[in-house]
Amino acid sequence: MSTKTRRAVLLATVAAGLAYAAAPAAAEPVHLGVSIPAATHSFMGGINYWANQAKKDLEAKHKDLKITIRTAANATEQANQLQDLSTVSRINALVVFPFESAALTRPVANVKAKGTYVTVVDRGLTDTSAQDAYVAGDNTAFGKVPAEYIAKTLGGKGNVVALRGIPTTLDNERMDAFSAVLKQHPDIKLLDAKYANWNRDDAYKVTQDFLTRFKDIDAFWAADDDMAFGAIRAIEQAGRKDIKVIFGGAGAKDMVKLIIDGKDPRIQANVSYSPKFIYDAVKLTAEARLKGEKLPATTIIPSVLIDKSNAKDFYFPDSPF
Repeated sequence: MSTKTRRAVLLATVAAGLAYAAAPAAAEPVHLGVSIPAATHSFMGGINYWANQAKKDLEAKHKDLKITIRTAANATEQANQLQDLSTVSRINALVVFPFESAALTRPVANVKAKGTYVTVVDRGLTDTSAQDAYVAGDNTAFGKVPAEYIAKTLGGKGNVVALRGIPTTLDNERMDAFSAVLKQHPDIKLLDAKYANWNRDDAYKVTQDFLTRFKDIDAFWAADDDMAFGAIRAIEQAGRKDIKVIFGGAGAKDMVKLIIDGKDPRIQANVSYSPKFIYDAVKLTAEARLKGEKLPATTIIPSVLIDKSNAKDFYFPDSPF
């Protein structure tokens, strides 16, 4: 081989090497784990529906994407499932809707420590270093909007009780925002606020207790429509006529239909918080990781007042929620 030929081969080899080095590395296939609570009430039914819809749509669209969904009946089961997703299924990305904030923080952190990209949805962790991204509705507005509506409807004076969810960061955000508004109205008294676990039956029992202890209640706030329906059942059975406002939350289709129909003067408004955000979180995470990219640290989906003027925009009769 002549010197000229050898130089040409060498230059071609170097050029090829430089071209290879300059080319972006192909993103690896994504095995995305989705860890969510079981469908123990209608909102979680919506979460399960939209998570499975995301799996169906996204796996059909992306050949390098596999989605494994696990549902848990309690925090302990979810922690065990997270360990299995990490060590057995060997996921490299995770979207998790924690059953409880404190109990799931360490299990999620353990998954992240293995190099898994973590998106936390809705119920935040007590240590945000255990996550890469957070996607949720606007829980501050979720508490603020009902309080402002109740204060205005009552003319700044009256007695209020509240049904909380379960001990989570989002429940704290909602309750703190609700209380902050009421403190601006000294003639409105928050008689009590108790956990009813986002559950109709539990809300029914807590409402029975409220109705027994308090003879004059002007407004009920339930931080979830399932709890609101449980409260309504107890109020109807007790025959109480003093309650002027019942305000739930999340825009359940049956509650929105009541607003559209306008037949119950106590139920004229709600606040939006669709379970479809789990679909959005799965889609955003999967498509970002397929590109080797990251999400913004926080993505907040607005929560707005639903009333007669816009209720039809929030009514989805074919949805499970």
